Amino acid sequence: MAARKSILKRAPDRPALEALIEEARKKGLTDEQLQEQRASFAYGNAPAGADRITKESARIASKKNRLATA
Repeated sequence: MAARKSILKRAPDRPALEALIEEARKKGLTDEQLQEQRASFAYGNAPAGADRITKESARIASKKNRLATA
């Protein structure tokens, strides 16, 4: 059996990465950026071989499909 690294160890400190993450949290997203993320997620998770689903069709669907709040 192959030797495996323990996953129970604490992740190493990465101050540069932590600074970038904190900067991104403070900056936030615009509505346009959020819309593009939704479309990208939908397109990236489309079934393989789904020829009808394009990045543009995912953008259009992300604008039309909204969750209703009660």
